[in-house]
Amino acid sequence: MNKKNFILGILFSLILCNFCVEIDAQEKKKYPDPAPMTAAMTEIWTPQPKIVTPGEPVSAPSDAIVLFDGKDLSAWENDKGEPAPWKVENGVFIAGQGNIRTKQKFENFQLHVEWRIPEDVTGQGQGRGNSGVYLQGRYELQILDSYENETYINGMAASIYKQTPPLVNAMRKPGEWNVYDVIYSAPVFKDDGTYRTPPRVTLLHNGVVVQNNTTILGTTEYIGHPRVAKHGAGPILLQDHPGHVAFRNIWIREL
Repeated sequence: MNKKNFILGILFSLILCNFCVEIDAQEKKKYPDPAPMTAAMTEIWTPQPKIVTPGEPVSAPSDAIVLFDGKDLSAWENDKGEPAPWKVENGVFIAGQGNIRTKQKFENFQLHVEWRIPEDVTGQGQGRGNSGVYLQGRYELQILDSYENETYINGMAASIYKQTPPLVNAMRKPGEWNVYDVIYSAPVFKDDGTYRTPPRVTLLHNGVVVQNNTTILGTTEYIGHPRVAKHGAGPILLQDHPGHVAFRNIWIREL
């Protein structure tokens, strides 16, 4: 090997070595983890929906599956599959001792739920008569005392929790019965677990349209963004949350 080729070989080796070092350094370089989420990061406060005066409730149709008729919670269970522990008295039942869900699972349906905030409710914001109706056990329609009680609007009564505020505030005052009438279309999934068609919901609060064929973006998380996970039929779930929310006259029609 002549001197010129020898020098070129050394230079090439040095360049190659330096290139390898740079690649190795890039592979080992650490980047920061995503910043942790807080609940406040997904709260929307304005514009507050206008207030409207609601109408009167309706009774169950003849072809409905009655989930609560004022007598017992035989159609419900806790999250361990045990009998629902919520207290039943005077034709209503009161939230307490953990979430409850229907034993039967559903996909597309019409749902009717009547609920009441205690007349002597105290507190403010999310601490005032809080509960929720979960469609297929994972998509929450918020229950809250939103009568003269402002909070983040994607967490007020009739919101798709932490996603979509209601079009208007149709809340009755504490001590009076509120009605949710829900039309729900279950999602259809692709093989990779993403939505082919997302879940959609129309909600009437006390007879007033507050969600109009609204797309549900995924699970309704308290902290963090919606998640999409493939699933089949699911139960109606009622959330236990401090507030002593009462329920009555719950029925569903499969579509």
